[in-house]
Amino acid sequence: MADQDATLAAHASAGAAALFAAHMQAELNGDLVATMASMVEEPHLLNLASGTGGQGAAGVREFYATQLIGQFFPPDVDFIPISRTVDGERLVDELVIRFTHTETLSHLLPGVAPTGKPVEMALVVIVGVNYGKVAYEHIYWDQAGLLAQLGLLDPTGLPVDPGTAGRLLAFTGKG
Repeated sequence: MADQDATLAAHASAGAAALFAAHMQAELNGDLVATMASMVEEPHLLNLASGTGGQGAAGVREFYATQLIGQFFPPDVDFIPISRTVDGERLVDELVIRFTHTETLSHLLPGVAPTGKPVEMALVVIVGVNYGKVAYEHIYWDQAGLLAQLGLLDPTGLPVDPGTAGRLLAFTGKG
């Protein structure tokens, strides 16, 4: 029975990983229909650092249509995976993202015009999975460190370190 449970858990984990990969590819392709099709009927998404996102199908669709699809990340973006934890109900990705802030990124930096500056930021993405679809995304990053890298926040005298993503890469041997 334990072997059967382990096999079922492995299949559920693989399914969650494949689901999220398809969801992310739809986002990267700018395909709103495919992105929404990968989600449950009443999903939610919250970018905790910027406060952007949406609740329910209409709210999430509006977020994707106005703040993410077509402005996900600039063309030079590099996603560097650090770790992944997955089971049948949840997927947690830890990653570092590098890009040059050459485009409007309303989901990360609402109201901030492109600065042309390089960015290196660590993120944690928690994805809930229900019935083989994305139920929610909770995304965390260091907004103060991001703003400091862009020259929009003076970190002097503050507990802000814009270099933590680089240290994470060094500590994990990924950078």
